[in-house]
Amino acid sequence: MKHGANIYKYAKDLNIHAEKIIDFSSNINFYNPKIKTQATNNMLVKYADSTYSDLKNTISLKYKINKNQISLFNGATSAIFELFKHLKEKNVYLYAPLYGEYEKAVKKDKKIYKINRFKDLYKKPKKDSVVVFVNPSTPDGKYYDLKKLFAIWQEQKCTIILDESFIEFEDLKYFRSQIENNKKLYIIQSFSKFYACAGVRIGAIFSHKSNIKNLSIPMWALSSFDVAFLNQRLLDFDFDKKSKKLHKKNKKELFQILKNSKLFDKIYKSDSNFFLTKSEIADKIFSSLLKENILARTCGSFDFLSNNYLRFAVKNKYSHKKLIKALKKIKI
Repeated sequence: MKHGANIYKYAKDLNIHAEKIIDFSSNINFYNPKIKTQATNNMLVKYADSTYSDLKNTISLKYKINKNQISLFNGATSAIFELFKHLKEKNVYLYAPLYGEYEKAVKKDKKIYKINRFKDLYKKPKKDSVVVFVNPSTPDGKYYDLKKLFAIWQEQKCTIILDESFIEFEDLKYFRSQIENNKKLYIIQSFSKFYACAGVRIGAIFSHKSNIKNLSIPMWALSSFDVAFLNQRLLDFDFDKKSKKLHKKNKKELFQILKNSKLFDKIYKSDSNFFLTKSEIADKIFSSLLKENILARTCGSFDFLSNNYLRFAVKNKYSHKKLIKALKKIKI
């Protein structure tokens, strides 16, 4: 499964600048106020603090965990790959569909099993396995109450990797509070989704302090600018408030746009900032929108889905208006 949001490829195909594409494929927060962080000479000339102490203090405050339970990486993908280098278990269960980098990160000497979470959610993994679960899920945005699954995983003595990268858009229960009492739990946290900074590569693993201590992390994995930007944005509590308010309003708007178009057989209920849709004419919808410089996310590369599925991320009012006009041009 390839990573989405390849606007540069489509821009080249259309012979236009990438900025001209309205990108509904990228599930990054559309609210992105002007940043105050500026690159200074000190940032460029001096080495960064390789412990990232100030940023960890901020994350500790914001996410209500201890500093020694945080490990920072050059993006969530780097965190995922580093974690799988560290894990010794031979069997890995992926609750699919999910972010494709998890499968790529599993070393070749391990056995991968895929559990279709639409049909076999409570299927038991083998004892002493690794289980990977994204919550809210991608590409459908469903939030799961994991109480029953946690009971199964703990009974099977599984190492649990739980990706909570999309949890901040709505008021959902998070599981990072459990890492103190569960040494087999690792939380993957991307900061780019909610904090609208895909170009700032910072991701994290939250886990018990003994696990964090055993992870090997390269020195200066993060740039001084990345650290300064994220520190500023995490401390901007007004950003959180405005983001959630706008998200709630625009999410309702996008749902109505998709529903009113009457082009989709199903629009999946979402607990995040995107909608998964199903349509027998998904290929036609995708290509028609692309002619209007609008990019949706095709989902045929996800396990257990087909080319009949498209994903649309919540965007701003201007983008939504463009989408309405483009969808109206599509004839069934």
